[in-house]
Amino acid sequence: MTSQQSPKTLTSLVARARATGPVRVAVADAAQEVVLATMRRAKEEGLAEPHLVGPRADIEPLAAAAGLGLDSACLHDSGADADAARVAVRLVREGKADVVMKGNLHTDVFMRVLLDAESGLRVPDQRVSHLFQLEVPGHERLIGITDAAINIAPDLAAKAQICQNAVDAFRAIGVDKPRAAVLSAVETVTASIGSTLDAASLTLMARRGQITGALVDGPLAFGNAVSPLAVAEKGIVSDVAGCADILLVPDLVSGNMLAKALEYLGRAKAAAVALGLAAPVVLTSRADTEETRIASLALASLLWRSGGAPGTTEMGEELHRTLRPAPMADADCHPLPLTKAKK
Repeated sequence: MTSQQSPKTLTSLVARARATGPVRVAVADAAQEVVLATMRRAKEEGLAEPHLVGPRADIEPLAAAAGLGLDSACLHDSGADADAARVAVRLVREGKADVVMKGNLHTDVFMRVLLDAESGLRVPDQRVSHLFQLEVPGHERLIGITDAAINIAPDLAAKAQICQNAVDAFRAIGVDKPRAAVLSAVETVTASIGSTLDAASLTLMARRGQITGALVDGPLAFGNAVSPLAVAEKGIVSDVAGCADILLVPDLVSGNMLAKALEYLGRAKAAAVALGLAAPVVLTSRADTEETRIASLALASLLWRSGGAPGTTEMGEELHRTLRPAPMADADCHPLPLTKAKK
């Protein structure tokens, strides 16, 4: 794909995915009205071949209400929550599904199953990260925000792979040379603001080929990353400032607030996926709309069509040698605490 073909809206992203044909989607704990309505629409539009996982007794009446005939979807009877997630992951591991989609279960439960070293979808030495892809009214291009849902407080090594994951994802949808802005509160390297030091290091790493396939620059404040006017007023000289495709945020809290502010106050439309696993994962909130889920499914479909899950390709010997990520502890990989169920 050439850069001229890169999608500018989520609608064009959905259209492109629809044109490539359906992917097999394993929906973990599918017993939710909006999930089943999404899968009915995805089936009708040729986006997905649904594989619904969860308690049959819960799914059947909801599927009927949503107009999804179970004769057009595979139903895999299981328990709820973690058990449904394990079955969905197993379908991918066995080659019976291409994409995993989060249904009516908590993110921390879902992530724990995905990240299981023995039975999940982990890739050795690979950092797992989350990507919001936003269509903001009045803005000329899709904006990626990463990581706003999985890595809580990533260090430099983690940020390097989070950035590479997002770059690979954008390249997979047709952006030949994505521009990644490493965000902080200011555009100058400041010793007392740690995120500016990481930003400067990541910029240098990209120039030396340790992050590939993108233009990377930082630190940049949010306005300087997306507004040509702000760049002109401040006299910033940069190939990324004012036209960033990817916003690499300092931590999960800042990224989540930025993405949600654009969505709820800026009326942005969103898609959300997890990257760096053995298969693309649709990772949306249980409160997300059908439109968000369709866009996320389309994004995951295009990532799968590109050859798998971005971030899992070989990244270069130097990056692995110098920045091999530490094992991801459960507490570092999702924002919600893991608690044992009460007996």
